[in-house]
Amino acid sequence: MSGLDYERLVLSGGPLGLMQNALDITLDYVHQRKQFNKAIGEFQLLQGKVADIGHSSNRDCAGVILYSAERATEVALDAIQCLGGNGYINDFPTGRILRDAKLYEIGAGTSEIRRMLIGREFNKDYKN
Repeated sequence: MSGLDYERLVLSGGPLGLMQNALDITLDYVHQRKQFNKAIGEFQLLQGKVADIGHSSNRDCAGVILYSAERATEVALDAIQCLGGNGYINDFPTGRILRDAKLYEIGAGTSEIRRMLIGREFNKDYKN
């Protein structure tokens, strides 16, 4: 993997944080700002905009971390297997990489929780 590929991978998390930050700011604003004696968040056009922002954020964030965490664990396991017995001992960093990758499957909600969140979002789409 080239340096540019690493950069793309590392930087991919940034836009997700920006999406969530934008949603948080927008929700506060559209509920506080009044026009024609009601919150602008009650207007249909803005409801649609907020729905689009939140829709992409919830499901996509869970999907990105689910995919990347599980693939990282698979890649680490493959690396250990390629190194044979050396992949398991502390002379090579592959064991640490596996532990670090597995932590991403557990931290900030397990893979099962992420799947549940994604499923709920798809169910909401189906109902609407």
